[in-house]
Amino acid sequence: MDIWIIQDGEKTGPIHDFEVRRRIEKGELHADTPVWHEGLPAWQPLRSIPLFEHEFDKPVEPGAIEDPYQPPVATGPLPPPLPTQSHIYRRFWARWCDLHIYSALWWFALWLAGRNIGDLMMDPWISMLHYIPWFAFEAFLIHRFGTTPGKWLLDLSVLNPDGGKLNLTESIRRASRVMFFGIGLGWYLLTLICQIMAFFTTRRLGKSLWDQAGGHQVIGRQVQPSKAFAFVLVFSAAFMVQIFVLLPYFLDQASEANPQYKKEYQEIRERLYGKPAK
Repeated sequence: MDIWIIQDGEKTGPIHDFEVRRRIEKGELHADTPVWHEGLPAWQPLRSIPLFEHEFDKPVEPGAIEDPYQPPVATGPLPPPLPTQSHIYRRFWARWCDLHIYSALWWFALWLAGRNIGDLMMDPWISMLHYIPWFAFEAFLIHRFGTTPGKWLLDLSVLNPDGGKLNLTESIRRASRVMFFGIGLGWYLLTLICQIMAFFTTRRLGKSLWDQAGGHQVIGRQVQPSKAFAFVLVFSAAFMVQIFVLLPYFLDQASEANPQYKKEYQEIRERLYGKPAK
């Protein structure tokens, strides 16, 4: 029997059933690997195929010898297209991991430079434009590597339908669409509205608006446990850096807006930072 498989977002086949068994024994194929053979209406998990369902009860051979194998040229019917996956939740967290990393570096650098953080927070131009350097850098990263720090940690890649990387012009256009339609330039209420719209649009189309417009695809692979752990650490660290830099100014603003609680806000500030509000 000739089998087709999907591994790392790529369709491979046809492969003889004995080769599939060999790769299961070596641990190269897993129970949830999507497979197809003639007669199936759609891609199915490997374990659901009666021919292989008991193969996963056998122990994996750690030292199995590699066999030189060349898949035969397809002579039968071709399998259905790759199943579309939006990876919507992973994309959401990858996006905000990138933005938190950038924001943490942005505010920390300004704090080290001795800039007045409170005035910068209240400046509408800073609020509107401060993400532009990030999206310029993201365009370069997507063009050069096909991913960003957040996407890399969650094993996501942005590619063209042929599997190639975006050229620089395509990448800039994509980053611009994300900046305007994905996060609304980072304006708080507009960001919320854009994120909600992007969520429902992606669920309906299977692609985000910016990938639909550019004809791109986001490929997701199984997340490695080490990367998932690193993602949590990086995301938390970026968030805590922002809290460290911005919280004193939020407390000062809250104190001015609520004079009756000024003493309490000052006590919190002193307890956390060891100095009174100016």
